[in-house]
Amino acid sequence: MTPRPAGWRCRTARRAGWWAADYAYALGRQVGGLLSRTPPDAYERPRSERRPTVLLLPGVYESWRFLEPLARGLHRHGHPVRVVARFGLNRGTVPDMADLAAAVLVDADLHDVVVVAHSKGGLIGKSLMGRADVGHRVLGMVTVNTPFSGSPYARWLPLRAVRAFLPDDEVLAALAAQRADHSRIVSVATCFDPHVPGGSDLPGARHVRLATPGHFRSLADPALPAVLLREVRGFVPDGRESAHDAVF
Repeated sequence: MTPRPAGWRCRTARRAGWWAADYAYALGRQVGGLLSRTPPDAYERPRSERRPTVLLLPGVYESWRFLEPLARGLHRHGHPVRVVARFGLNRGTVPDMADLAAAVLVDADLHDVVVVAHSKGGLIGKSLMGRADVGHRVLGMVTVNTPFSGSPYARWLPLRAVRAFLPDDEVLAALAAQRADHSRIVSVATCFDPHVPGGSDLPGARHVRLATPGHFRSLADPALPAVLLREVRGFVPDGRESAHDAVF
């Protein structure tokens, strides 16, 4: 029997702790979303409005309220934030959810929009960017822990919404071939993602690393607010400098 490398028990225990903390955070946000009574249009009209408008796209089994702390912070700093209330818990296919998100852009006649997304939301956002009908309305996207190359762990759960993340999924393959928009994508990822072991790297995109381990807990990383504001505003002239050290 091959001996274990020195320190493997400590590394395993540490990662187990990260998993537990990640799910605890996710459970807390889900409960917070269920208890929230904030209407979907609550963050559309900030007191001192500034460009760009943000379209918020959550991950699978996440309502828009899962990302409400991000919406609240962006709104506080002057950015109108639009959500897709019809997503529900975002269990539909990426193309179907992209249709719902596109309808928000068209119905509100939104232009110069930056998508802020988590996980599956980044796949939906990338789909939007490549569409002939609404792609011109999107300046770019900032996404956190998106499985651009899928996740092998999707094989473990017999749920349609999860199995869509299989690395050989045809929708993922089509999105992977859509490379023209990569330069307009900022892929934010953590040092350890228990759901996306292959990481969130995207050739040609801008990559930002967070120190907080976890797929969900990354949303609470203390550096994320400044990263979001800097990168969101970086899609408009002279916007990046004004976001230095911002706090939500």
